[in-house]
Amino acid sequence: MKKIEAIIRHYKLEEVKTALTAAGIVGMTVSEVRGFGRQRGHKEQYRGAEYTVDFLPKLKLEVVVNDADLSKAVTAITESARTGRVGDGKLFITEISDVIRIRTGESGGEAI
Repeated sequence: MKKIEAIIRHYKLEEVKTALTAAGIVGMTVSEVRGFGRQRGHKEQYRGAEYTVDFLPKLKLEVVVNDADLSKAVTAITESARTGRVGDGKLFITEISDVIRIRTGESGGEAI
């Protein structure tokens, strides 16, 4: 099993969710996060004073999938979240040793 953590733009969430659902991937966790990458924030003006916004608002999407579903989940996320501009986000993929569903006690791939 793999865990995909995707950092995406706020307005891309519905498109990503729709693409994952169409690919047969269900279940995800979404968190509001702030950070910066290569773009290093941006400058804004407020009442005539210029200031730098270092941490930009993004969404962190977490999805756990079976190994067989990894490539279609990655494709669904990357294609639906891409705008072609700096700041589209990143995917982090990690190995998951086990998953246990609290309600039923199921574990492994059955718990996803």
